[in-house]
Amino acid sequence: MDIRRIAPDFWASPQIAPEDVGVAVAQGARAIVCNRPDGESEDQPATAAIRAAAEAHGLPFRAIPVKPGQIGEQDVAAFRAALDELEGPVLAFCRTGSRSATLWGLAKAPRLSADAILQAAGGVGYDLAPLRPRLEASRGDVIALAPAARHDVVIVGGGAGGISTAASLLKRNPKLDIAIVEPRAEHYYQPGWTLVGGGVFNRAETMRPMAEVMPAGVKWVRTAAAAFAPEKSQVVLEDGTRLGYRALVLSPGLHLDWDAIDGLRETLGANGVTSNYMFDLAPYTWELTQGLRSGRAIFTQPPMPIKCAGAPQKAMYLSADHWTREGRIGDVQIEFCNAGGVLFGVADYVPALMEYIRKYEVRLGLNERLVAVDGPARTATFAVKDGDAEHMVEKPFDMLHVTPPQRPTDLMRASPFGDAAGWVEVNHQTLQHVRYGDVFGLGDGCSAPNAKTAAAVRKQAPVVAENIVAMLKGEALRAVYDGYGSCPLTVERGRIVLAEFLYGGKVQPSLPTWLIDGRRPSRLAWLLKERMLPWLYWNGMFKAREWLARPTLLPMTPKAHEALPACETGAARAS
Repeated sequence: MDIRRIAPDFWASPQIAPEDVGVAVAQGARAIVCNRPDGESEDQPATAAIRAAAEAHGLPFRAIPVKPGQIGEQDVAAFRAALDELEGPVLAFCRTGSRSATLWGLAKAPRLSADAILQAAGGVGYDLAPLRPRLEASRGDVIALAPAARHDVVIVGGGAGGISTAASLLKRNPKLDIAIVEPRAEHYYQPGWTLVGGGVFNRAETMRPMAEVMPAGVKWVRTAAAAFAPEKSQVVLEDGTRLGYRALVLSPGLHLDWDAIDGLRETLGANGVTSNYMFDLAPYTWELTQGLRSGRAIFTQPPMPIKCAGAPQKAMYLSADHWTREGRIGDVQIEFCNAGGVLFGVADYVPALMEYIRKYEVRLGLNERLVAVDGPARTATFAVKDGDAEHMVEKPFDMLHVTPPQRPTDLMRASPFGDAAGWVEVNHQTLQHVRYGDVFGLGDGCSAPNAKTAAAVRKQAPVVAENIVAMLKGEALRAVYDGYGSCPLTVERGRIVLAEFLYGGKVQPSLPTWLIDGRRPSRLAWLLKERMLPWLYWNGMFKAREWLARPTLLPMTPKAHEALPACETGAARAS
């Protein structure tokens, strides 16, 4: 819990959980204020749950939710009234604490000087300097607005895509002024969560402080983006301040939609319901696997697109391998319920996977989509497609591993940069936005029809970096992305089917097939997944070491220049 004492009677904090309320009480908090609307992220506790915890501890609770970037005078007045009514210390929280700190500063502005407010907030890590004009205006001193800070490149998202792109940009031009907008304090190696759920990795191995992975020389803006103003080349932050850019990189990730399955959120982490798609739950998968001696274990896969299309069945194979080694495979009935019509989207790898489906005696259910979970009753409901019709089927379970439906983030769905669904709409080769020539996208949130994997990002980041450098110089974009993606399918502990492919499902191995034939399970591929890939992630991608990832460059000819759409040249941006 990250409590920051801005004033003796006011503390701010990033998102808290119900169990944190007792910790806050122990430290002396006397009231709690929530400044975050429900539903901003998939791992966000409900306001009602935190209110109940506060009331159980005898603390007054106020909900004054403020949308990122939209702090109005009514919000400030409501916050000021709450501070006047409540006995301090008051603990206020939002996603990062910056909205709460901003509200405090604006509420105190009529009585405190701007210097005092900025010093108090800045002393605990909240930089409210861009608010100075508004703070001073509240005292009647000035009415001018501060100009937006401007950078060569602004990157929205501090995940694998954002960090790798920043490193690749600085490799090409160390003088670039780059800012990364990212509210999280931790960075996660998400490909490792499957191995956590399989009892191979410790969860702590997959997390590092964000400060450790930020490239040297990059400005970390520790808040969230709230909106965009492309007509001004600006990003609007959640406290209402703005960042200007010459080039914008969008790597927002995607949204894990736990609420799309009725009853799922209420039972996650209990009643035998788990998911390797959540950092906190992957150890529960291994706990359930070890504890299950008989009964039914169901593993689900939602409609595409999803992060790493092989991850849902990886969880199943690792659990099934454990039950096989323990002599329980005949007592555990395993089902794989896939909303799609095939086991895996690249046909070359299906024969090897089907051998393991038969080995583990898995009932393979295609066109079966999870729609509801009753945790206490341990029952899952599936919509089963039969031709053009669907019918509902209830299935009891003893263990249920859920892969949630996935969609674009709310930020991108509401932005001018998303396609009809909300994916960042990019040219599939250059990764430049199809309408805004100074905007690029990569990672899980972009519209390119590649597999959404860390391996894809490793190839995409150098392409984006190369093309941004060219665009800033007014040159033609020459770097192209071929759709490369990789999915190391862990079919048993110690063996992997290493799927590597390009756009269209064309098989494209990185290593000679005599060394690793990805169409067959391999021990060497397992060593690559377990030992090499985590090291490559932290020390290769994030350090701009582009081993086997150097971008393909088109020849510098007029013909190559003309082959790209108009906006690809970087010479124009549609409005």
